[in-house]
Amino acid sequence: MAGKKQSRKSKKTFRFQLSLAGVAGIGVVCFCLFLWMFLLGIWAGQTILLPAGTSVHAGRAKAGAPVQSLVPAARKRPVRPATG
Repeated sequence: MAGKKQSRKSKKTFRFQLSLAGVAGIGVVCFCLFLWMFLLGIWAGQTILLPAGTSVHAGRAKAGAPVQSLVPAARKRPVRPATG
């Protein structure tokens, strides 16, 4: 005679345990990663908004002073004259 069939739908639980020191360590690592990303974003934003060759005080020019044109520090290719 056949015995009882075992149910294959039994759920196996997965348990992940960390000590207080482990949680604190993960918190410190996440804080350092977020701080690094924040500082990298600040640096990239400043680099994009203030490209090389511009003056920080360009907006504070005196009234009536001649306007200076800013030239990039280096060009990848020389500018070709337009041929008509």
